[in-house]
Formats: sequence, C-alpha cells, structure tokens
Amino acid sequence: MFCPAGLMTLATTLLLLLLPPILIQLRNILSPSSKRQHLPPGPKPWPIIGNILQLMKNPHVSLANLAKVHGPLVSLRLGTQLLVVGSSPQAASEILKTQDRLLSGRRISKLSVYESDVLDRMSIVSTSKCTDEWKYLRTLCRNELFSAKAIESQAILREKKVAELVEFLGVREGKVVNIGEAVFAIVFNILGNLFVSRDIISIEDKGAGHGLKCLIWKIMEIGATPYLPDYFPIWDIQDQKRKLSKLIKEMSATWESEIKERREIQVQDSSKADFLDVFIANGFDDQKISWLFLEMFGAGTDTTTVTVEWATAELIKNKQVMNKVRQELREFNQNPIKESQVGQLQYLNACVKETLRLHPPVPFLIPRCAAETCKVMDYTVPKNSQVIVNVSAIGRDPSVWEDPLLFKPERFIGTSLDFKGQNFELLPFGGGRRICPGLPMAARQVPLILATLIQSFDWSLPNGEDPQDLDMNDKFGITLQKQQPLLLVPKRI
Repeated sequence: MFCPAGLMTLATTLLLLLLPPILIQLRNILSPSSKRQHLPPGPKPWPIIGNILQLMKNPHVSLANLAKVHGPLVSLRLGTQLLVVGSSPQAASEILKTQDRLLSGRRISKLSVYESDVLDRMSIVSTSKCTDEWKYLRTLCRNELFSAKAIESQAILREKKVAELVEFLGVREGKVVNIGEAVFAIVFNILGNLFVSRDIISIEDKGAGHGLKCLIWKIMEIGATPYLPDYFPIWDIQDQKRKLSKLIKEMSATWESEIKERREIQVQDSSKADFLDVFIANGFDDQKISWLFLEMFGAGTDTTTVTVEWATAELIKNKQVMNKVRQELREFNQNPIKESQVGQLQYLNACVKETLRLHPPVPFLIPRCAAETCKVMDYTVPKNSQVIVNVSAIGRDPSVWEDPLLFKPERFIGTSLDFKGQNFELLPFGGGRRICPGLPMAARQVPLILATLIQSFDWSLPNGEDPQDLDMNDKFGITLQKQQPLLLVPKRI
C-alpha cells in the first residue's frame, strides 16, 4: 500500500543515517590539509561507501590486483576510514621495520566489549599501543611458553598428542577423515595441557559445536566480520556487539571454577606449574586470565591447523614432492620422528616454508594503526590510518618469486630465507615488535605433525578421486582456509 507518511519517515531516517558520512567525506575532500597530503595512490572511492565494494569477496586477491594497477603501496577509503596496504617486500620492510614504532598500534574496534584502556592492561594481540604492560606480557609469554628451554620441555607433550592423532587415524584406516578437524583437536589439547594441564576437547568431536571450541570459533567468527559502525556513524544493525558480549561471558564462565580452585591450591612446586599457575602467581585477575586464554587459543590453534591442512593438500597434489619427503624420512631412519629431529629434515622444512608462502594462514597479518603521521615509500600515512601488509600478495608476486603459483619447495634449498621476520619476502608470522610470539612453537609443531602424518600413512582421496582434481581454492575468513575441507583416506604404512 502506498503510504506517503511511511515514505517520509523512511526518507528522513535515510537522510539522518547518510548525512554524517557525507559531511565527513566532504570535510576530508575540501580541507586544505587533505589536499597537501601525498597519500599513496589508489582507486577512486565511491561517495559515502568508499572502496568497500571492491573488497567484498576475497579481499586478499582484490588488493593484490589493485597493487598491480596502483603500485606496492595503495590507499583506499572504507567509509570514513583510510586503509593503507603494502604489497611488496620493500613496503613491508618500511611498515614493519623502518616505521615499526609509529605503526605498531591497533585500532580498537567499536565492536570491542572492552575499552582501549582495559585492553591495554590485559591483552597481547589487541592493545592499542605497545605499553609497558604489553611488553611485560610478551616477556612473560616468551620466557614461560616460547623460550628455547620452554619449547624443549614441551616436546614430550607434543609428541604424545601427535601419537594420539596417529592412533585415532589408524582406527579409521580405509575410512574418510577430515584432516583439519583431527589436527585442530590435538593442537587445541596441546595448548590445553600447557595452560591448565588437561585435555579440553575430545578428538572424537565432530564439527564446531562442542563447548569451549565452539565458543572460541564463534567469537573469532564475529570478530572477523566487518563491523559497520567502524566505518559509518550508524547503529549496530547486525547486533554483533551484544552477541559477542554474550559469548565472552559464556567463555569466562567456563574457566571460572577452575581459576577459583587453582587460586585456593596455590601450587608451590614451580616444576609442576602450568600457565594458569603462572598467571595467578603474577597477580592477574580472572578477567585478564580469561581474555589471554581466548587470545592464545584463538591465535594458536586455527593457524597451525590450516597450515598442516594446506601442506598435506599440496603434497597429495604434487606426487613427486611427496615422494621426496618420504625418501628423506626413510633415510633419516627414525620412526616415529622426534620433535628435536625435525629441524634436520631439510626438504620437509622447505615444504613448510613453501606452504606458508602460498597459503599464509593470516593473509593480512593483524592490522596496524598509525600512532602518528609518517612516511612510507615517500607517501604520507596519516595518523589513525589502518595499515596492513598483504603477505598473500607478496608470496605470489612474480617479481619476487619465480613461478610463484607453483609448489616448488626446492626454491628454499640452499638459501637462508626464513619466516622469522627478517626476510620480507616471507612474513607469515609478521615482523617487528608485533611479530607473532608463538612463532618458535609453530616452527617445531607444524613440521612434527606433517612429518608424522606422512611417515605413518599413505593418503588417498575418497572414491578414487584424482589428486590433480583436488580443489585448492581458499576461503577468506578468520584464517585463509581451504574452501573445501581436506577429506582423505588413511592407510597405515
């Protein structure tokens, strides 16, 4: 039914909704300071929405294509926000090294259930700036979890959990298994034992609908969904903030009784202390402990899982490479392989590097924010700009890599090129002061799992499918996952 009054109300609502971003954009365009700024080049933005529509699907690919047109440093408008994207080793070096101090901030999303000052007190990943508290947390994690001594002491645990994975897969010999789900479970339980000295989920669990695993996945999924009020002065039409707050409260409740019980016990023998004991001994409150657990489980499980899944898929698809890895394992003559020995498997580790080049688990790393206006590649990056490095584009750039779309581990043989933040051609863990603190653990854990899977089983696709037909498309999300989960049939060797 035609209703003039209703249309008038709708028109008024739309005008009130769109007027603020229109005025903001006009201010940015007309202000003398904006005209003087020498911003990085980029595509012309649409009124109000900016360049958002150009990034709707597979933004890592869209931004790589824009870099081919506009150059290695590109600027885009996302509503009221300016985004600067580096897509070359030089751009990455200037962002993560030259201007690391000024570009080490984080823009706190309006979606956050905590104010920036609260996050600055209790977060490692999400702090708006590199505070003394943040430095202390990083040092604590490095000393207790990721130091050479700590990594060495954890090796028996990781070997035990990988053996459980082999046992689980062995029972399912000849049956179809989801490799990603199985690997996720054992990685989750490795962290569970490091943090609270117990398994948290069962490897038998199917899908994401189980307890803490389900909560963390849902929280990460909401966090990875663009939050419109960050880009436009509008209300939360997706109701994301209420949903996220509810999930975080549920997650905190799952730890509540365990933290309370542990506080009462107060472990005296430091050799028997887990990371929860370390947190308590350092005077952390329940809110801080719960948040740190969320960050560490979120960052430490899915990234390892997708890397192992992608590596396995590439080896299945590239039979000659798989045969070389098997030959290297046979020559090593150690079954099962020990974690302390995986560093000696030169070709296997080259396969891991090649996987991280082609399939970086976090294609943009974690976005940074300019604390002050600075220069990158002679362009101006204004204060409060969001800055990202497209490591996915760098890993597939033909000016950086020969035959960049081919899986060729040999490119890493005989070179010192590594992923530890010093070589800006290969940055799956980032660089600078915000480099992933869990890198030392991942560098041991991923090759251990991969070597064991190859050493223990022959793998085939279901229903006799040809490995050359394996779907290698990716899906942009929390991490860069396979669009189709890797389903394989194990056969014991």
